Amino acid sequence: MITGINHITLSVSDLEKSFNFYTEILGCQAIAKWQRGAYLLAGDLWLCLSLDPNKRTNPVNEYTHIAFSIPENRFKEYSDRLKALGVQQWQQNTSEGDSIYIFDPNYYKLELHVGDLTSRIAAIKKAPYEGMKIFSEVSQ
Repeated sequence: MITGINHITLSVSDLEKSFNFYTEILGCQAIAKWQRGAYLLAGDLWLCLSLDPNKRTNPVNEYTHIAFSIPENRFKEYSDRLKALGVQQWQQNTSEGDSIYIFDPNYYKLELHVGDLTSRIAAIKKAPYEGMKIFSEVSQ
C-alpha cells in the first residue's frame, strides 16, 4: 500500500542556479548539498536536485507539473515577487484556488497553489468536469 510521496528527484543542468532558485526564490529549506546534488525540504516534501548532463533544454509540451502548497495570506506576496524577478509563467490559472504556474531554471513546470483536494472537490461539486464521478469524500 502506498502511503504517500517519499521524495521527488529533479535532474538539473546547473546545480548552483537550481539550488538558489529553490532555496532563495521559492523558500525551500536546504538540508544537504554536495558536488552533484542537494537535498531540500518543501514543507514536508523531500526534494532532491541531481546534476545530470542529459537534462532537457526546452520545456515539455504537456500539462505534467508539480504543485506546491502556499498559504492563502502569502499568495499575493509570492506571486508579485516571482513576477518582479522575471520568473517565466507557463499558464494562467483557470481552476479553483489561487495559483501561479512557473518554470524553474530547468523548464520543470511548477505551480504554487492555494487550496487542497477538499476545496477542489467542493468546487467541482458546484461545477463538475465533463463525465466526472466522485467515488468518495476526502479523508485527512
